[in-house]
Formats: sequence, C-alpha cells, structure tokens
Amino acid sequence: MKTPQPLQSAANEEDVTIARREYDDENVVTVDFGPGVEVSLDCLGDLAIVVAGARQFEFEMPAEATDVTIKNGMLVIAESDR
Repeated sequence: MKTPQPLQSAANEEDVTIARREYDDENVVTVDFGPGVEVSLDCLGDLAIVVAGARQFEFEMPAEATDVTIKNGMLVIAESDR
C-alpha cells in the first residue's frame, strides 16, 4: 500500500516519520507527526482529513485500506489480508 502523497510530501519536507510494516495478516503504514503533536482524524466518505498540530492534510483513502485510525498520537492506515 502506498502512502498518500500529501503525507509523503510532509515526510520529505518536515519532521514527519513514516514507517511501513508487513505482518502475516495485514500491512500497516504508520505516520508519526513528531513528539507532542496532537493529531485528529475526520473521515468524510473516501476523504480523510488529518489535523496534526497547526498542519492539515487531506487525502483520498487508499482503496486497499481497511482501517484508518489514530493510535498513540500517530495516524495508522491498515490493509488487512483477511
């Protein structure tokens, strides 16, 4: 699963870290916006709106994503193989 472009661009320019993990039953992309940054997520249909501190990111959720959540202050996009 590819990281949505607005998030990838932020990782290239700012202190945003993206990690990709593959497990037996799912693939996960985790986006860390930095220490102490409060993160919120709003989903409107296929559009995800993430507010991280003073920054806002909007992107179409990847078609293969089965779950998009905030966990421990990080954005988690999961793709289940189940």
